[in-house]
Amino acid sequence: MKFNDTKYDDPDDFNNLMVVDSLNLAFRWKHSGAKNWATSYINTVKSLANSYESSKVILLGDGGSYYRKEIYPENKANRQKLRDEQTEEEADNFKEFLDELSNVYSIVKDNFLVLRYPGTEADDIAAYITKYYSNKFSYTWLISSDRDWDLLVKDNVSRFSYVTRKEITKNNWSDHYMYDLENHIDIKCLQGDKGDNIPGVEGIGEKRAYALVREYGSVFDIYDAIPLPGKQKFIQNLNKFKDNLLLNCELMDLLTYCESAIHKDIEEIKFKIEEYIEND
Repeated sequence: MKFNDTKYDDPDDFNNLMVVDSLNLAFRWKHSGAKNWATSYINTVKSLANSYESSKVILLGDGGSYYRKEIYPENKANRQKLRDEQTEEEADNFKEFLDELSNVYSIVKDNFLVLRYPGTEADDIAAYITKYYSNKFSYTWLISSDRDWDLLVKDNVSRFSYVTRKEITKNNWSDHYMYDLENHIDIKCLQGDKGDNIPGVEGIGEKRAYALVREYGSVFDIYDAIPLPGKQKFIQNLNKFKDNLLLNCELMDLLTYCESAIHKDIEEIKFKIEEYIEND
């Protein structure tokens, strides 16, 4: 866990926002086999908020994505398969885990803002918050081990992973990636995301994706340039993959498509965020 050396007597001196991927963080306790971990979870969030000088804390729940399922029904289908293959004991343990997380939400609701909606992913709400509200704070810290949240990193927005114990910031970006921050979404669209069951171009990994971006530009520039010349198998695969590039953008570009992804809940989410951050 990150701690800094600055001490504050009064939390009112804090002027940062902390956004927590609450389900993601909860797996820290699930993987350890802990029971009745709500108090430990809340103390961890409070400690991180103090460490990151955050006067406001928003916990984001994850309700799946109606948006992505509509445009790509196979999105995260691999995870559903794993759930379907659970034993009865595993299913009961997972329900117990989710019940304990709900207990966390009930306890903290008077101090932190909790946002969770069926059919809306935490990733998209986090994108909406960083897109429209990070400018109201000195700094925004994202708490998640999900590298998808690196799409949200910018001058005053960074991510901390409780798994690696590392911070991903604009300033140290090159310590984590071989390419520039602005090319992150282009690389992801070419590679796809196996964890979310989003296919990429077969034969294209990070190095080849980076080479293509350096030669042609953004994923849209690559799309416009297709068919690309070359007999290499990965080039032929890319030429066949053309239409999927734009689909991958819709599935993976959190900042551009966050409003579409949370469309049905956007007015309520906007109201709750503004009420919370303006309430001293």
